[in-house]
Amino acid sequence: MSKTTVISSLTLTAFVCYLVYFDYNRRHSVEFRKKLKKTKKNHYKQQLKSKQNAKKVKLEQIKSRLLKSLADEPIPTDLTDKEQIFINHVGKGEQLAAVAGKEIDSALNFYRALAVYPNPTDLLSIYQRTVPENIYEIVVSMIAIQPPNTVVNILRDSISSLDQD
Repeated sequence: MSKTTVISSLTLTAFVCYLVYFDYNRRHSVEFRKKLKKTKKNHYKQQLKSKQNAKKVKLEQIKSRLLKSLADEPIPTDLTDKEQIFINHVGKGEQLAAVAGKEIDSALNFYRALAVYPNPTDLLSIYQRTVPENIYEIVVSMIAIQPPNTVVNILRDSISSLDQD
């Protein structure tokens, strides 16, 4: 027999013996089962915590990018250029949506287009159907962080109509 055959058969035998030992302890030892359950629970908690931390970091990154973008280039308020601005930002957003790693930049452009659009609720429903889901979620996060004036006006109108009823 060759040397590699002997080594591989010994390795396989050791692995099978470990599996038998593990299974025996899992079935017969209460302490071993408790330890496995505790390890599994701790692993689940760590995964959950890391996901929450990742969400917080991403939200902070979105917030800082949004506020920096709005400070560097405020959303225009004059009506003459709004249509052209809307078309430009939607086009840029669609182009950046196709590029991996540019999700926040794409969402910023969609957000800017939403900010100049006269009826943002219609545009949001269009975004929901056409924009990739991860980018749409970033846009919604941006709206929650810093609502555009058009969205604020709609909310103010709906609240005032509820107050009148």
